[in-house]
Amino acid sequence: MISKFFIVRPVLANVLAILFVLLGAVALFGLPVAQYPNVVPSTVQVTTRYPGASATTVMRNVALPVEQAVNGVEGMLYMQSTSASDGSYTLMVTFRIVINLDFAQILVQNRVAKVLALLPTAVQTAGVSVQKRSPAILEIITLAGDKGQYSSLFLSNYATINLVDALSRLPGVGNVNVFGAGQYAMRIWLDPDKIKTFGLTPSDVIDAITKQNAEVTAGQIGAPPVPPGTDSQLTVNLQGQLSDPTEFGNIIVKSGTGAGGQIVRVKDLGHVELGAQTYGQTFTLDGQPAAGIAVFLTPGANALTVVHEVKAEMQALAKSFPPGLVWNIPFDTPLRRRLRSRGLQDPDRGRDSGAAGNRRLPAELAGKPSTGHDHAGDGDRSLRRDGGVLVYDQSFHLVRDRTRDRHRGG
Repeated sequence: MISKFFIVRPVLANVLAILFVLLGAVALFGLPVAQYPNVVPSTVQVTTRYPGASATTVMRNVALPVEQAVNGVEGMLYMQSTSASDGSYTLMVTFRIVINLDFAQILVQNRVAKVLALLPTAVQTAGVSVQKRSPAILEIITLAGDKGQYSSLFLSNYATINLVDALSRLPGVGNVNVFGAGQYAMRIWLDPDKIKTFGLTPSDVIDAITKQNAEVTAGQIGAPPVPPGTDSQLTVNLQGQLSDPTEFGNIIVKSGTGAGGQIVRVKDLGHVELGAQTYGQTFTLDGQPAAGIAVFLTPGANALTVVHEVKAEMQALAKSFPPGLVWNIPFDTPLRRRLRSRGLQDPDRGRDSGAAGNRRLPAELAGKPSTGHDHAGDGDRSLRRDGGVLVYDQSFHLVRDRTRDRHRGG
């Protein structure tokens, strides 16, 4: 037997054991990160939105058909979903480690496509997104005015328009979400008494806006075939979708017939303003309006490399920031892991406990923002999103340290 051979020769067995350990150590330091075995189950995320629906309505009309179709997909371990009061729906499907993530995404996409026709029209119009993504947030970037001069609505839309696309193109970034007041939207507030007086319903107003706020192709004048002698060809340009509250207020909802006919416009039924698409989410930084950008990691990507690339990209983008707009990274997962690996306390944990014996950070980590979301009682920074009859009530508290770096743009 092989075991008996090494039992009677202990010196040889020890020499071989030491040799194998040395070979393993050399291979460990020379092994690329991409070749390390994956130990985290793969996840595929399904997201959509049902505008104006409650969490119960989303659960009944969106969650049930989608989950019944996705349930039992090949290689699935489990799935969890969130139906929120703002009409949003998120489904996280977790697969076994051995399953190829690209293949898993295709499987989920095919299952969702089968029930797409059963979903409400508003959901089909908004679209259903299926993408592979890590469920944990890699880091959170905050935007704020140095004197509080920018509103949360402006900051959220500035991040959506100018930062999200640039960060999403970075290698290893799976998804980028913006927390804050939401995107710009034309909000039409209707007075129930006025609607009743004119004999209308909200559906009549929606139909009028849908018909009159549309892109129209008017064609061309002088396009072939034309009579002889026509020398010019002109394209007719008409006003398409509206963009100003006054224009929306002038939309005709009802027009009477006869000599005494009356024209009823949207502004006669309420008022129109440019505001946020939803007010179900708020984001504040030190009590001031702010916006947060959550960066998610692509499964299998190197977190440290992605963090460095995101920081370099933000430094480049900050050069074109409006005056007084500052950015910061209060939540950084790789930094927290490096602190723990060196036996150091998290700065926010020492601050909350009031301990004065917190060890000093090493030079290369000094001045970097601290992280923390374990203390629900600290309101120094808060990212709060409420709603939902399912698992949706959640609260993140990002605690800052006095040694925080502020990065200024412009």
